[in-house]
Amino acid sequence: MADYALMNQLLFEGKASDIKRMTEEALDDGIDVEEILNQGLIAGMSIVGEDFKRNILFVPEVLIAARAMKAGLAILKPLLVAKAADIKPAGTLVMGTVKGDLHDIGKNLVCMMAEGAGYKVFDLGVDTPIEQFVECVKENDADIVGMSALLTTTMPYMARVISAFRESDLKNIKLTIGGAPVSQMFADEIGADGYGSDAPSAIDLFNQLQNMTA
Repeated sequence: MADYALMNQLLFEGKASDIKRMTEEALDDGIDVEEILNQGLIAGMSIVGEDFKRNILFVPEVLIAARAMKAGLAILKPLLVAKAADIKPAGTLVMGTVKGDLHDIGKNLVCMMAEGAGYKVFDLGVDTPIEQFVECVKENDADIVGMSALLTTTMPYMARVISAFRESDLKNIKLTIGGAPVSQMFADEIGADGYGSDAPSAIDLFNQLQNMTA
């Protein structure tokens, strides 16, 4: 019987080697891979996200916890792939820092926390053009696009990405934005479906948008 409370605590503390060991032990005990994923890794990362939202944890601690989560996920991944037909992700997310902007710390944090929340994430990196967003959404049948910007000069490109989607046959895709200079007012102005002020808020937003279409 896996001790998920301990596993959650070790993930919270960023103990990657312990998470790897406990994940392997749980599999050796014949525990289902989906149970380990949900109760051991995703549940632990959810606690991290809540404490980050309440300013109990900060970015360095969250990154360390996310690395520990990935250590367990690396063990589970081959089995998850094998069970892919039976396990439905929370949603498929395409993330990218928009063209002209090379900042990615916030985006990377959102990607890691989204993976921890059960999303299938495609990270396009930085300086992402419209065409790359559109192509990735089409190829992977994505549900949500997340755009990040740190420079005020690249914020208008978010509006261009949104216009491109709205004018295409992908007009029903959910389009979200975030980044230090971005606001809910700006999101409303350019027609985005939502705005995340920080990584936990972004995950909450993704969940809300998924629930609306469920």
